[in-house]
Amino acid sequence: METMYHLSVQVSKNLLTLRQLTKKNMTQLQKYIWLIDTIRRAGKISLEEISSRWERNKDLSDYKPLSRTTFNRWKDAIFSQFGIIISCQRSGGYLYYIENPEDIDEDELKKWMLDSFAISNLIGENLSLKDRIIVNQIPSAQSHLATLLEAMQGNRVVLITYCGFNKKRSYTFPVEPYCVKLFENRWYLLAHNVSYDKIRIYGLDRIESLELTDNTFKLPKDFSASGFFSTYYGIVTGNDIKPERIIIRAYHDHIPYMKSLPLHTSQRLLEEHDEYADFEVYLAPTYDFIMRLLHTGAMIEVISPASLRQTMKEWISDMYELYKND
Repeated sequence: METMYHLSVQVSKNLLTLRQLTKKNMTQLQKYIWLIDTIRRAGKISLEEISSRWERNKDLSDYKPLSRTTFNRWKDAIFSQFGIIISCQRSGGYLYYIENPEDIDEDELKKWMLDSFAISNLIGENLSLKDRIIVNQIPSAQSHLATLLEAMQGNRVVLITYCGFNKKRSYTFPVEPYCVKLFENRWYLLAHNVSYDKIRIYGLDRIESLELTDNTFKLPKDFSASGFFSTYYGIVTGNDIKPERIIIRAYHDHIPYMKSLPLHTSQRLLEEHDEYADFEVYLAPTYDFIMRLLHTGAMIEVISPASLRQTMKEWISDMYELYKND
């Protein structure tokens, strides 16, 4: 009994140490992100101004200035961990800047991660405004994402219990996790279903349980997560719907929205007039893409292909049937 007690105490101490280390590492990462974001937003900035801004960030700095020694240590760590080079322009007053901003701008995951941490830090600095800052909750982000990322790191098979929205009961089966994707405030898993030998998409919020197994798999050498989704709008995929050239006409008020937030990475402006602009995208017109087009109502029009135009017409006709007797 005494042995079990000492074992329990030791386990508790180990867990506490792990939590403390995790918190410490996370806080240090937040400090690196803060420094990167501060320099990015400023363009060029002196160490004195960096220290002044750091001192005002009470949650991270505890009102203490940032010393040159600490700054240089963080600068080296940022290069080591992120590949981001913080350089100094000596002419004009020793101003620091990001030497390779393209490494951030051209890496979607790195940019998203840095922006997310930067926003988190920014909100943390302004918690007094918490009743005036509104965010959307993302289902399932914390429930299974960490375990899936661990599985992906080691290419380990996971056993999931899953219940689709249109299913009456859940099923348990092994999958090989290929990648995860965030789309419209939901996380999704792209995985190889071992039982059916097919690539499938699973919503993390529909996974009831997830268990790491000791079995491993080999990720196909030619697999590319971005390449797999390159001709799709969101997460609905399928070999029965082929990608094609689609021309969408946006009318006056919607033109700036199409320009500022493209529907797809392939989007390009064909021509623009006073009342409308024509845009081209190349993708598979899947269900979620059609829903996105319907979302904009009469502010856009599908010009071609004729098949997609007909599909839009049928959806709009079905919607009209619901309201025509009012």
